[in-house]
Amino acid sequence: MKRLKSFAVLLLVAYNVHAQTQCPIIPMPQKAVVAKGSYHLPATIDVITDQPEIKNTADFLSRELAAFRLPVEVAGKQAIHLQIAALKDKNPEAYVLQISKTGILIKGNTAEGVFNGAISLLQLIQNEGADLKYWTITDAPKYAWRGYMLDESRHFFGKEKVKSLLNWMAYYKLNRFHWHLTDEPGWRIQINQYPKLTTVGGIGNYTDPQAPAKYYTQADIREVVEYARQRFIEVIPEIDMPGHATAANKAYPEFSGGGSKGHPEFTFNPGKEGTYTYLSNILHEVNQLFPYGMIHLGGDEVSYGNEKWHTDSSIQALMQREHLSTLKDAELYFMRRMSDSVYSMHSKMLAWDEMAEISLPRDKTIIFWWRHDKPATLEMALQKGYTTVICPRLPLYFDFVQDSTHRHGRRWNKLLNSIENVYTFSPEKYLPANADPALIAGMQANLWTETVPSVERLDYLTFPRICALAEICWTPTAQKNTADFMKRLKPQLELFKAAGLYYYDPFTPSFHPEPIPKKKTVSDYKD
Repeated sequence: MKRLKSFAVLLLVAYNVHAQTQCPIIPMPQKAVVAKGSYHLPATIDVITDQPEIKNTADFLSRELAAFRLPVEVAGKQAIHLQIAALKDKNPEAYVLQISKTGILIKGNTAEGVFNGAISLLQLIQNEGADLKYWTITDAPKYAWRGYMLDESRHFFGKEKVKSLLNWMAYYKLNRFHWHLTDEPGWRIQINQYPKLTTVGGIGNYTDPQAPAKYYTQADIREVVEYARQRFIEVIPEIDMPGHATAANKAYPEFSGGGSKGHPEFTFNPGKEGTYTYLSNILHEVNQLFPYGMIHLGGDEVSYGNEKWHTDSSIQALMQREHLSTLKDAELYFMRRMSDSVYSMHSKMLAWDEMAEISLPRDKTIIFWWRHDKPATLEMALQKGYTTVICPRLPLYFDFVQDSTHRHGRRWNKLLNSIENVYTFSPEKYLPANADPALIAGMQANLWTETVPSVERLDYLTFPRICALAEICWTPTAQKNTADFMKRLKPQLELFKAAGLYYYDPFTPSFHPEPIPKKKTVSDYKD
């Protein structure tokens, strides 16, 4: 399976695609004006900046263009100029891209803005080839958080595939990679102080409990984080607790709080003081690997496997000592303490929407609303003033099927997550009348991998829905147009084909048959 090594390699594939009258970029820019005439892109062109903070973007763009050799000779020195400059739109990611007879200029409020402009230029080249129209694009994202979550506990894909995903994320201006690294089937991140987490906890996956241990070394993590940083993508780790802890408890059973028949050894033990030391030590190592000051602690679905809390002597003693009347109270007590551990490292605590019930510092907490059938939970999070990421199962869980003929994957009451459903989604309809829209950080899609044992199925569920995700995160709702989007989507399929992706083709659904996952050996999907 090929991976995306360079955007420019794929640009060659689409060189002969007929130039479209609408702006061909995904996500659609806020404003794109085209004038008469075209700029002839030469076979070699310099990328120039005198600002050190955008040298990385200049180097990135130079590498991409160097691989995109167009047989056009133009007299005189040609250049693309990059510049950080104050724009009228104060959004930190705003940019202006100008293509005229004198050359190409990309300006941004920040280095991120300049990079966004560079990506738009690459997309224009992909569609228009050597003859670039005289575009003036003035653009900025609707949301700051534009994310994609990959679960690698249930099935492990490795850093080369992750890098490929990061390339595609950057190409569509997605900027948050939520990396779900621990859960029931496997622990996927090396912790030096507790080596058995990977050597023992890393054994197995969702379909094969005896599969050899697979995990990321700390060197791997640093490599991926740096690769993402160069593309202005922040990587956020998730270390799930107090539930979804089976793999960790297999390695260090002394910290287990037990489980249930369907979810054995599912929880960490909130009644043992050593549990907090153990998990805090883990989080300290994690925090050193990820420089963005955010750790996701999960906090979801604890009731799936906390029945032994009723009889565990240490947990019962905790509940009596702290005057906790229910198991939910014990769960929230645990999360408050672990949140304090994260805060002590000058990081923010991120959690699924079950944790909206806790009263925590609003400026240090981010809630992820995933239960689309519980809008009251979103309302609670916003009323408490929590910054919130919108990622509901319908339509942003990419493990859901995307075509009515598909037989594998998840549905919700026969509902599915087609690319059209993703594209037409807008969180505004869920916001209570008195909610502050500024609390919505943005959106992300989540790919849980119970039914994703192969790279082919990962591709099939991600592409091309990632394009629709990018546009709903970036483009103002009033500017979205499904028919226009589908026209701009068609050339993207040629890129997917050139990259060797096993993508779903919404125009010709039979192009790639639905990959059939292996039979699962564990009971429940995350729902």
